[in-house]
Amino acid sequence: MDSKILLAGFDEAGRGPLAGPVTASCVILPDDFPIEILNDSKKLSEKKREYAEKIIKEKACWGIGIVDEKEIDKINILQASLLAMKKASEIMLQKLPLWLKENQIKDYSLQSIVDGNRCPDVNFECRCEPKADGKYPCVMAASILAKVCRDHIMYEMDKKYPAYGYARHKGYPTKAHRAICHEIGPSPIQRMTFKY
Repeated sequence: MDSKILLAGFDEAGRGPLAGPVTASCVILPDDFPIEILNDSKKLSEKKREYAEKIIKEKACWGIGIVDEKEIDKINILQASLLAMKKASEIMLQKLPLWLKENQIKDYSLQSIVDGNRCPDVNFECRCEPKADGKYPCVMAASILAKVCRDHIMYEMDKKYPAYGYARHKGYPTKAHRAICHEIGPSPIQRMTFKY
C-alpha cells in the first residue's frame, strides 16, 4: 500500500499591525473537504471566513499558535511569526493521531508548505512559497483560521480598550489608529518596537 502524502498548510495573520498578537495556523485538509468555500482570507468577506472557519475546525486537523505583542517586541515580528507557526504545528501534531484514525489513514508522510519565504522550525518536510495562500487549499484554510482567530482577539481588545478602535482596524496602522496613539498614548497592547 502506498504511503499517503499529507500536506499541512501554514499561514499567519498580523505581521503588519502596530498592536496585538501575531497568530498562525497549521492545517491538513481531508480529501473530501469542500475546497470551493476556501480562498486567501483577505479575499473573503468576514461572513464567508467565519463560515469556512467552522467547517475547517470540524473536518480538518488543525492548530493555532499565538505570540503576543510583548514577545514580538522581544524577538521581532519575523521570529514571532515563525514561533506562532511552530506552536500551531505542535498543536496540530497532538491532534493528528485521532484525526488519522477517524479518516482511516494508516501509512502516511507529512509535508508542509508555508505562505512566505521562511519555514518555521518543524521536524517534518517544509517548503516555502510566496503567495501560497492563493494557490493551495490547505494554506488558504490556515490563512482563514489565523485571521479569524486574530480578529476575535482584537474584538475582545476593543472591549477592553474602546478608545483605540481595534474592532474597526484590528491594530493595523490606519490614520485613526496612529492619531489616537499620539493623542492619548499607546495602548497596553501596543507593539512598542513598531513606529506609531
